[in-house]
Amino acid sequence: MAASETNAAALALQALAWTLTDSQRASRLLDLTGLDPASLRARAGEASLLAATLGFLEAYEPDLLACADALEVKPAALVAARMELERA
Repeated sequence: MAASETNAAALALQALAWTLTDSQRASRLLDLTGLDPASLRARAGEASLLAATLGFLEAYEPDLLACADALEVKPAALVAARMELERA
């Protein structure tokens, strides 16, 4: 795994953790992905799931902005991480 992929994955994991801190947001993520909590835990390190999580945040700008703020990154960094993970 290239360094940029590692950084993208680390950022996406942080975004996933942030997403799961809110029960309504977590439920929306599970509903939209069709995953259950056990599947989510089992697949949390997969690039496709991490990219989907970032795409989920991108689809609702208030969540994207809140996540970026919480992680102290620019929203564009989350978008770039998704693009990097989709290439993986």
